[in-house]
Amino acid sequence: MQQEMVKSGIKRERKIISVSTKRQLTIPQKYYDLLGFDNEAECVLQADSLLIKPLQSTNTSEFSEQILADLISQGLEGAELLNAFKEYSKSIRPAIQKLIKETDEFAKSGKGRMSLDELFGKGE
Repeated sequence: MQQEMVKSGIKRERKIISVSTKRQLTIPQKYYDLLGFDNEAECVLQADSLLIKPLQSTNTSEFSEQILADLISQGLEGAELLNAFKEYSKSIRPAIQKLIKETDEFAKSGKGRMSLDELFGKGE
């Protein structure tokens, strides 16, 4: 493992990892934990390199104020508040994905079928 200093003073580590015949990579446990990976990662093609980083859910930010307000009303503060916020934030994406899946299944079933005029209202 090769280490070097970067502008921010944080050590940058370099490690060679293998790629399986199915094009799969294994993220070293230390990096996985340090960066806060969950079950999804974002891959970004940059010139001649591939950046792999934990997926940052944009959905969480849409609900952040509501989550924080609820947790504060429960009397949480400090580290306890931060930990509870992280846990609640992790549950948003799966809940939205489940809602989308159920909505798609409902739409495919033909139940509750509506015309575009009914859905969006008739133009005036």
